[in-house]
Amino acid sequence: MSLRYLVLSTGILALAQTAAAQSVPATATEVALKIAQGDSAHAAMSPAFALAHYKAALAIDSMSYEALWKASRDAVDLGEFDADPDRREQYFAEGEKYARRAVRARPDDAEGHFVLARALGRVALTLGVKQRVNYAKEIRTEALEALKYDSLHPGALHVMGRWNAEIMRLSGFSRFFAKNFLGGDVFSQASWDEAVEYMEKSVKQDPARLVHHLDLAEIYRDRNADGDRERARAQFQFVIDGKPLDYNDKFYKQQAEAEVKKM
Repeated sequence: MSLRYLVLSTGILALAQTAAAQSVPATATEVALKIAQGDSAHAAMSPAFALAHYKAALAIDSMSYEALWKASRDAVDLGEFDADPDRREQYFAEGEKYARRAVRARPDDAEGHFVLARALGRVALTLGVKQRVNYAKEIRTEALEALKYDSLHPGALHVMGRWNAEIMRLSGFSRFFAKNFLGGDVFSQASWDEAVEYMEKSVKQDPARLVHHLDLAEIYRDRNADGDRERARAQFQFVIDGKPLDYNDKFYKQQAEAEVKKM
């Protein structure tokens, strides 16, 4: 546990104790305290502690929207680079479970739809083409639903950019098969240009977030149009030089460094 996390938690506890002395219902105060502690842990890049605090909040109020979407976020963060495939699958399943509950709790807010699209996207990347088809439909639906409520949501823009890129990375035969035999007609709407447009918007809305730059670099690399090689190199270099903000940024930096070496 980092010193920063301890200091932040101590300050939040003092604030929560002051709030508890006021007329706020005890249950609401307890939930707010657990969420605040989770936020501190998340900011200190300690997603396991953050997830534990959000779960504690949900033990008090099982339909707390804020605790649900944040629990999904941190569960997926933990699973993304976990070396144990069973544990990774468990984290992703948790992320999906909390995200679905978040959407039920607040169907008219972007964050719930975004974290559901994100969790489903991580699960889909571990599956074969046949299984990806149904996931692809729901991922796209949830990302677009998030954008309906927040048209500039950087995470939802990112998901749509990644969605287009992952479809285009499939072989032509796989896309044809999915479209004509597996009910994946939505695959025909994917394109490299859409992938670039969505991901560039994501970078514009949240320019400090390294993962946006990393996935944009990979899209440039794989599209391979005129000038894309240098565009990809610049984005990879941004990730290498950028300030870590999220738990997985250390892994994104390693990926970017490996890509630059290849280039």
